[in-house]
This record gives sequence, structure tokens and C-alpha cells, in this order.
Amino acid sequence: MTTEERAAGVVAALKQEYPDAVCALEYEKDYELMISVRLSAQCTDARVNLVTPALFARFPTLDAFADADVAEVEQYVHSCGFYHHKAEDIVLACRALRERFGGKVPGTMEELLSLPGVGRKTANLLLGDIYRVPGSVVCDTHCIRICGLLGLTDGTKDPAKAEAQLRAVLPPEESSDFCHRVVLHGRAVCVARSPKCAACALAPFCRHLTGE
Repeated sequence: MTTEERAAGVVAALKQEYPDAVCALEYEKDYELMISVRLSAQCTDARVNLVTPALFARFPTLDAFADADVAEVEQYVHSCGFYHHKAEDIVLACRALRERFGGKVPGTMEELLSLPGVGRKTANLLLGDIYRVPGSVVCDTHCIRICGLLGLTDGTKDPAKAEAQLRAVLPPEESSDFCHRVVLHGRAVCVARSPKCAACALAPFCRHLTGE
């Protein structure tokens, strides 16, 4: 089985298991997704979803975030960890959206990477979810770990290398949804500390299990 054939099998199996490939983060506006992804760094999506309703209620517009006192934002995001850096990035990024991008999250990798607190993982997620840009590969910890086990990557832990390797074997139009589905699978079945390999729909394609 070639890596491309393995990838096609994994994509099909994940589609069947998780037909609704949705981002776990809850948001209504494009900049709210940007904020939620920043808060999710080294924090669970579940925790972020507990924090953002009050945060978005207190700062209901992009202008409100851009004009916010960082110290007040810190109070709302404290439980997400690294709250000072996250609060500062949120305010500065919202100011940048207002001043340089007409109040909208931009739609290119280069523009997104110019925003405070936005790295390739965040940029790819925004491009995939907001703009449906083909080839948007979101390499979070679940994706890196599981794709290494499956043999879709060489097992690298480096997000940039994993992204490049996945981009080479995944159909571009499937990339964004694939990454969301892998996250769902990592939480439900391929759990890092206690994987349910006997119940795994990806078992026939998993190099870790087949040894191929």
C-alpha cells in the first residue's frame, strides 16, 4: 500500500465515522474563531468554549476588542493559561484587523502570519474554516501523533515537516475536514494514553498496527 493509497483509505474511513467535520471551537464571527484558536494553545477546546461566551459578551465587536484594556481581557481568559500573552495578542491582532484589513480576518497565509499570535497552525485553520482554501493542513498534537502512527508522515513531531508531508499525500479539497476528523478520532478512539485499537475504523490502514 502506497502512502497515497493509505491516505485515501484513511480519508474515506474518517468520513464514514465522522460525517460532520466541524471545528470544536464555538464562534459566530470570523475574528471570534481567530481569538478562540489563540486561546486554545496549550489549552483544551472544551475550556475555551467555557470561557468565550462571557468574553464575547463583554467585547461584542471587533472595535471593542481593539480598544480593550489588556488587563481586563486577562481576567476573562485567565483559566486558559498563558493569559497575559494571549490577552495581549488578542487585542493587538484585533487592532491589526481594524487598521490593516478592513475589520476582516485576511484570506492569505502571508497576511495571517503578520498578525500577533498567529502561526501556521492557526492560519491554516482560519483559511480552511473561513475561506475553504484547499490544502489547509492543521497540524495540532492529535494530527501529528495519529498521522505518525498511521504512516502518513514519517513520525516527525515538527509541525512544519508534518504539514508538508501531509500536504503531499492528502487530496487538497479534503485537507481541512480531514484534520477536524482526526481531532475527533483522537478524542474518541485513538486516545494517546489508552487507544482503542480493537474498535478503530482506521486499523486496516494503520502502520503502527499492521507493521507495513
